[in-house]
Amino acid sequence: MPDTILLVDDDKTFCAALAGALRRRGYAVMLAHDYDDAIAEANAWRPDRAVIDLRMPGRNGLEVVQTLRQALPELRMVVLTGYGSIATAVEAIKAGAVHYLTKPADADEILAAFDRTEPNVEAAAASVPPRLEEVEWEHLQKVLTDAGGNISEAARRLGMHRRSLQRKLARGRPGEDERGRE
Repeated sequence: MPDTILLVDDDKTFCAALAGALRRRGYAVMLAHDYDDAIAEANAWRPDRAVIDLRMPGRNGLEVVQTLRQALPELRMVVLTGYGSIATAVEAIKAGAVHYLTKPADADEILAAFDRTEPNVEAAAASVPPRLEEVEWEHLQKVLTDAGGNISEAARRLGMHRRSLQRKLARGRPGEDERGRE
């Protein structure tokens, strides 16, 4: 049986693309889009590896790592995030991840991260800080998610006009065109 990988990410498009790339490389892949699904899938399938997004609505990726570390101590986990900071890298490693990568990361980078023998938090510090537009986009997405997808409520929480928020969201994620995800 091929190695099994649990992929936990609330970005369903990214999740599906990465799952396809991993399957083409011979891995069996299970998908989860939030904390509850991740724990249920892990308990049902007992995967060899897990790729976990740090930022998700509700309980975050660090909580997934902590729970899975207790339930499956041999599980090798790599944390992915759109936010690259040394503080979150250290937190992820302390929680039990073997490595930390910033998005966009392709399947080969992720697979290589599983094989590292030492966690490398310096890579996060050396990475290029995200552009202001990317940080803004992520914040808008988090507030929108926390507001249950309600644009009017999200705009109220952000202190901006609903139409302004709609225009920003309609533009899409900054740099999405040049990111070429597999």
